[in-house]
Amino acid sequence: MEQTRLPEHMVFGLDIGTRSIVGSVGYLERDKFKVVAHCVKEHDTRAMMDGQIHDIQKVGSSISYVKNQLERQLGRELHEVCIAAAGRVLKTVTVHVDMEFEQEEAVDGEKIYSLELSGIEKAYEEIHKEQGDISFFCVGYTVVKYYLNHYMIGNLEGHKAKSISADVLATFLPDEVVEDLYTSVQMAGLEVANLTLEPIAAINVAIPQQYRLLNIALVDVGAGTSDICITKDGSIVAYGMIPHAGDEITEALVKKYLVDFDTAEKIKLGAGKSRQISFKDIMGLPQKVSPQEVRTACKPIVDMIAKETGEKIKELNGGKSVSAVFVVGGGGKVFGFTKALAGYLKLSEARVALRGEEVLGDVTFVQEEIKKDPLLVTPIGICMNFYDQKNNFIFVSINGERIKLYDNNKLTVVDAAIQVGYPNEWLFPRRGQELTFYVDGKARMIRGMSGEPAEITINGKKSNMYSSINKNDIITITESTIGEPASCTLEKLPEYKADIRFHINGKNVVCPKFTHVNGVLQPGTYQIQTQDNIIFLDYYTVEQLMTFLDIDMSDIAVYVNNQLAEENDKVYENFDVLWKQKEYKDLAQAEPEDIHKELDFEEKTEEENIESHKDYNSKMEDETGTAQQHKEEEKKEKETEKEAVKKGITVWVNEEQIELKPKEQYRIVDILDVYPFDVEQAAGRKLRLLQNETETNFSEFLHENDRIVLGWHE
Repeated sequence: MEQTRLPEHMVFGLDIGTRSIVGSVGYLERDKFKVVAHCVKEHDTRAMMDGQIHDIQKVGSSISYVKNQLERQLGRELHEVCIAAAGRVLKTVTVHVDMEFEQEEAVDGEKIYSLELSGIEKAYEEIHKEQGDISFFCVGYTVVKYYLNHYMIGNLEGHKAKSISADVLATFLPDEVVEDLYTSVQMAGLEVANLTLEPIAAINVAIPQQYRLLNIALVDVGAGTSDICITKDGSIVAYGMIPHAGDEITEALVKKYLVDFDTAEKIKLGAGKSRQISFKDIMGLPQKVSPQEVRTACKPIVDMIAKETGEKIKELNGGKSVSAVFVVGGGGKVFGFTKALAGYLKLSEARVALRGEEVLGDVTFVQEEIKKDPLLVTPIGICMNFYDQKNNFIFVSINGERIKLYDNNKLTVVDAAIQVGYPNEWLFPRRGQELTFYVDGKARMIRGMSGEPAEITINGKKSNMYSSINKNDIITITESTIGEPASCTLEKLPEYKADIRFHINGKNVVCPKFTHVNGVLQPGTYQIQTQDNIIFLDYYTVEQLMTFLDIDMSDIAVYVNNQLAEENDKVYENFDVLWKQKEYKDLAQAEPEDIHKELDFEEKTEEENIESHKDYNSKMEDETGTAQQHKEEEKKEKETEKEAVKKGITVWVNEEQIELKPKEQYRIVDILDVYPFDVEQAAGRKLRLLQNETETNFSEFLHENDRIVLGWHE
């Protein structure tokens, strides 16, 4: 091949597989991809297993071989390469998250978004519990189900709810897989120009962009595993895999016909043809079998793989089937697989199709001996993905820390925040401390004021947490603020506005209700405290009523509902009250109409009644103020006595026992007062902080016998 005929820039794509490494070099010309060099190198040993590099040296050596072969074909050197991480190394986690509200609220987009982010955070926590200290990238997530007040619902937005919930499926890629791939290609003298995922690469070829708005599954049936991804609304929303594929069918034929693995592979491929299959067994004896006999032998395993694939597709798709399935990979060519899969998904056979030569229609090969095949879908897709520059790893800076992110075509500030471990609640406005108390025995809660959302900039420009981000963006986040704590006075409670009416000497008199707080009479200006027990009395005692009317009881007799009353007798709403000077003779035998004549008094106007209420409240404040002062002084004395005997707590820091001085509550930051740890000696390292084996931060609460691990790590 003459070097002068080739364009200056070409794309080198490398499919680093479990069984072999496939390298392709080509370029895009008028929407068609032209492959000008191609090489396949099988691993000499099991340097890779299930898509994971086990021997970096040997994989690097194989990559060098492929690179050298391609350079000979091209007549020029190669310096950059596009690679992909295997779908089988992805880890999928499904979690359930709830969001409770103090009172029924309308569900808007922000609440739904916050719920989903809580799901991703919880998924991160779950995968770290399972996998230890391994770092992960979230490469995609989907909400499988939403719940409104614990009942399943299709769409939460616009509904009113006391609680909302979601089942969230998140997919993660281990950082060590990415690092191993980078190291292997660097050993071959190459730099990574683009790194994507194998399912993405396959989709770039197998499913045209205009189809990705549909709910479609792509299944890549390889040798050891079958990788699955789901598209919807233009994006890939879920990934998964099953640990069964083509090799299991081959191994079954090895046992049935007593042949080696390679011979069994040929028998398997022959099942799709019409003529008899000839081979020799391990004894050297010639054998002949019909394609139908091979199909019958393969059917149980093919059905098993198809069934598990169908079940995984439905699981990833929220419990329902997809609209269509595209199958790629050598294992998918096994006779009967697509038909069986269609049956399990309840789709017509035409909706489950093997994608091979027809999807490579826009791809041409200079080497005429190369046959277009489903095996080539992934390596060509890796090359094609270079031109998209999405579904790749990018670097961004967030609050001065440079991090690597998987760009799934819809990255936002939130994705960067989650990857760096920025708390979800620091992005959204935070309410101040709520106020909880009791009114007439029933719990009452007042929410604190809402704070301000996080302040976010991208490259110096004001943005928000939903803003999209691109490679090399510089992101700064100033955490959201906490609003003012809730506060309320007695007079602001709706019950305080209620009054109580009595019939006194034939006149209607309106009186304010008395208010007791923790057994002490309080005025309307009293500031309610947490756990206060507030009682609005629905009666007056005779003495309280006379005091309100400024009547001296020493010179009168009082009747309640025509019965002579004592000072502590209760007077309820609409009771009749009569009073008379004591010089009235034989009052007990007096007729009611006579009493009315003697006890008549001038009815007050509404304005005068209001003034009476004010004067009475003022009098109550004067009388109860001293009592309240005494009560507060007693409370302070008790607290002083309590603190005098309170002990500190004992915790363990890096296996060393330390004692903390007495205080009301402790946070992890308190250990820095007594434990020698220099927080400024980072030297480019990351802080490691664990509380009882769980990652945490300095603001978390600390308890007796907690075990803390504190240090720096590379």
